[in-house]
Amino acid sequence: MTPSYALYRNRLETYFDRTAAAAWEQLTSDAPVSRIRATVRAGRDRMRDTLLGWLPADMTGMRLLDAGCGTGALAVEAARRGAEVVAIDVARNLVEVARRRAPEGLPIEWRVGDMTDPALGRFDHVVAMDSLIHYPAFDVAEVVRDLADRTQRSVLLTFTPASPALRLMHRLGGLFPRADRAPAIVPTDPRLLRTLIHAALPAAHIARSERVSSSFYISQAIEVVP
Repeated sequence: MTPSYALYRNRLETYFDRTAAAAWEQLTSDAPVSRIRATVRAGRDRMRDTLLGWLPADMTGMRLLDAGCGTGALAVEAARRGAEVVAIDVARNLVEVARRRAPEGLPIEWRVGDMTDPALGRFDHVVAMDSLIHYPAFDVAEVVRDLADRTQRSVLLTFTPASPALRLMHRLGGLFPRADRAPAIVPTDPRLLRTLIHAALPAAHIARSERVSSSFYISQAIEVVP
């Protein structure tokens, strides 16, 4: 990985383990949240449903990597469909929350570390939901190439599509109280990201794409088929 990837990853680890751990645990629960955070929660729920809808309903015998698993909701659903899941995140606090919340008996291996670690092995599907939105486009393309090299069927990822309105919204988010403050998201030009992914993976193609907008949550999903 590039030096900038390591820099952004380390910042992300610090952000979620120190600055935002409690707020993120609350956001991903059923606990009451502010109006702003409620729109983010609703948007994340829609995005998770979108990505799960792109995965097989029966995943028996398949292996899935939840790359940036957060508090584990997607990993749990994939495991319920029969997948053997490796769920990894750089934030130890979030993985601990995921372990506590997950029902017993599901085939999930919870890990703290780097999603690009080759020791994780090969997979049928990889999902990186809102975990690459914190990296520049060229780093995202490098990560997708690395993951696709070890993935048989699909790499599903999300990014934050750049636009003047989004940049303004993101700047305004920095003025909110800490509990509602925007995290360190890097908006990405969709055309640039597609170009970089095609350059990194000439034999792959981008299949489905869908954008989810819910007030202060704006994210776009794409499906890369190696």
